[in-house]
Amino acid sequence: MSLQALWSLYLAHPAGWVNGLALFFSVAGSWLLLATRLRQQRAVARLIADGEMDEVAIDGSLLDESRQRLNRFFYRFGYACLGLALVLSWGSTRL
Repeated sequence: MSLQALWSLYLAHPAGWVNGLALFFSVAGSWLLLATRLRQQRAVARLIADGEMDEVAIDGSLLDESRQRLNRFFYRFGYACLGLALVLSWGSTRL
């Protein structure tokens, strides 16, 4: 399909396309948040299984600094994707 045909489809239904883009960002952001939480829980479980940790902090504060920075980045990026999806969804109602 040519670029001109895709552009004419966008011009015919702009709100639907923008709302579809919002749906994409919301699914990507929520998947990233869930995957990060699952990875954090697995890391804590691995530390418990190895016997390196006697007590578990709910927020994962007993993990090493690099893993905490990576988790914070993914949480922020996931929430930013959800925020962008919300703004796009609101914006699509005005088209």
